[in-house]
Amino acid sequence: MIGFLIKKSFFDSWDNLFRVALINIGFIISFAVTLLPLIAPDIFFSVPSIIVIVLMSIGAFWCFVYLAAAAKSLSAISDYGSFGFADFWNNLKEVWLVGLVMGGLIVLAVLLVTVVINFYLDMGNLMGLFLAAVIFWTLVTSVLSLQYLFAVRSRLDTRITKAIKKCFIIFFDNPMFSVFLFIHNLVMFILSFFLAFLFPGPAGILLFLDQGLRLRLLKYDWLEENPGANRKKIPWDAILIDERDRTGTRSLRNFFFPWKD
Repeated sequence: MIGFLIKKSFFDSWDNLFRVALINIGFIISFAVTLLPLIAPDIFFSVPSIIVIVLMSIGAFWCFVYLAAAAKSLSAISDYGSFGFADFWNNLKEVWLVGLVMGGLIVLAVLLVTVVINFYLDMGNLMGLFLAAVIFWTLVTSVLSLQYLFAVRSRLDTRITKAIKKCFIIFFDNPMFSVFLFIHNLVMFILSFFLAFLFPGPAGILLFLDQGLRLRLLKYDWLEENPGANRKKIPWDAILIDERDRTGTRSLRNFFFPWKD
């Protein structure tokens, strides 16, 4: 299943290279504008610090709203479809709230790491170490679970609290797969540096997460049709027959010169 996930994600990203790059460019611009006070401090020399902080905060939350809309739009590619500017705009109006929630959760995580954990460690006793460890592993679990949030919001539930709950359910039912997704996307993030984040970039990572959730949900469809089956022995080869037929295979020549095949 993992091999097919990587293959399908690469094929879909390559087939929609322009859209992936365009979404990445939009995010790069949004992120650069957010960091403008740090990049060009002379421009904001006479602006009160509180206003700069507010502007940067608005920009940061906008970046998460943008990513939420991108994830919703990219789900169409996972389903062998496509999307345009009008679709992105409609998705933006639909999923802005989950973007704000994700931004708030990231802020909370940063505060826990930089303030709360350090506070407990500075206590210098066993209780402080225990509480710091509890918070640390809670954060790890939350990160591995909430990486699904945008995809779950796009595919399973529009209610934020239900979507968050389902993220944790998916993680605890698929812990190793969730760890794989996180490590894979971390590698993709590092590789994006060498291509100026145009590819795969944030869009490629979001697409991979959506693809991963979409294929993983096929397991639950199969279990629903086979209630007495062993959950630890999922026949992925049988489940993915239609997906493999639709995705097909390609030669290296076809990637670069598709019109010659």
